[in-house]
Amino acid sequence: MVQQVEPASPLRQLITLAVPALGVLAAEPLYLLVDTAVVGHLGAAQLAGLSVGAIVLAQVAQQMTFLTFGTTARAARLHGAGRRADAVAEGVQSTWFAALAGLALLTAGQLLAEPVANLLAGDARSAAAAVGWLRIALFGAPLILITMAGNGWLRGVQDMRRPLRFVLAGNGISAVLCPLLVHGLGWGLNGSAIANVVAQLISATLFVRALRGEGVSLRLAPSQLWAQLTYGRDLALLGLAFQACWVSATAVAAHTSAAAVGAHQVVFQLWMFLAFVLDALAVAAQALVGSALGGNDRGRALRVAWQVTGCGLVFGAALSAVFAALSGVLPHVFTTDAAVLAEMPKAWWFFVAVQPVGGVVFVLDGVLLGAGDAKFLRTGTACAALLGFLPVVWASLSLGWGLVGIWSALTVFLLIRLGNGVWRLRSGRWAVVGAVRQG
Repeated sequence: MVQQVEPASPLRQLITLAVPALGVLAAEPLYLLVDTAVVGHLGAAQLAGLSVGAIVLAQVAQQMTFLTFGTTARAARLHGAGRRADAVAEGVQSTWFAALAGLALLTAGQLLAEPVANLLAGDARSAAAAVGWLRIALFGAPLILITMAGNGWLRGVQDMRRPLRFVLAGNGISAVLCPLLVHGLGWGLNGSAIANVVAQLISATLFVRALRGEGVSLRLAPSQLWAQLTYGRDLALLGLAFQACWVSATAVAAHTSAAAVGAHQVVFQLWMFLAFVLDALAVAAQALVGSALGGNDRGRALRVAWQVTGCGLVFGAALSAVFAALSGVLPHVFTTDAAVLAEMPKAWWFFVAVQPVGGVVFVLDGVLLGAGDAKFLRTGTACAALLGFLPVVWASLSLGWGLVGIWSALTVFLLIRLGNGVWRLRSGRWAVVGAVRQG
């Protein structure tokens, strides 16, 4: 008699996938924290330049998130339906698009770096620092997008370990290079940008090698690429909503003072780091929800969704407690500038308070993206940006609210998204089964 092997519980699978995903997600923002700490000791103007340059580069990547999330959603459904080769083929097409789009962004970015930096920076010295950093860092744009595509298809087939190795290899080497180039060789802020490009080159090369090892056709397939772009349209609009918020926040901080934008850079990078930590649950949920729906198991998808929501709330509350306790110590790791340190508490306590809300919001994003419910996320996020974040953040500029206004805007934004996400989860309308989502 053959003994039947029970499939792992959704919670156990969630944790198994989330742990390596955490390493992948934490590697980049953790490196950015190291970068911020290294540059922070150059002075407020250099830190402000890094803040402006980094937010521009981050928004370029944010606008292309469909390369990761869209590829994961499509690949996960195909993997759940037992069609691994088709799932990997999604990765081939997204990698082609990443390379082509990255080259276009590199060209456009070189032309626009100076006017964009002048628009966002509050003074000429910060703007000049941002331009120099950005012109070098933009050479990593194609590499960033290739890495995003690689993460997407590997997540879809529930392989989280190779992305962890690839990303750690790049960022680990660059974390050593960054202080050596910035301070050791005296290259200053430009050394930081070069270290960024090295990290991206190493990771992208490893992802391309993994794709070649799958034994599928590497040819460009325009019809399949078009199908990805159709789904990616909604995710691109979702990214645009985030882009408008984060760029506005940096611009308002930069026009407040160099100290304010420096403090915002430190706290915002910490917030992004923790968002990526919580996104480990979202990535695992995306893969599991997509696989369950692709295998026509709606009940399993619903169970994963509710379990990950509870985990997000608990982990968010734990992070809030930890960073409340570190409020008197951690800011000094990033800068010794007295003016920046004086500004930091104005953002810090908002950052601490919103962690439980963010924990739920981020994991619900993963659930809905795994289900391919991009249209709802697009509309809900756009409404939260237009009705919540943007009015408050720009009012803070005209009324002189500074960092308090910026982080109040972020809080309102998250609360609106929380309400939208919980309502959608309870409705169950997102859980559409099939190897390819219809509608």
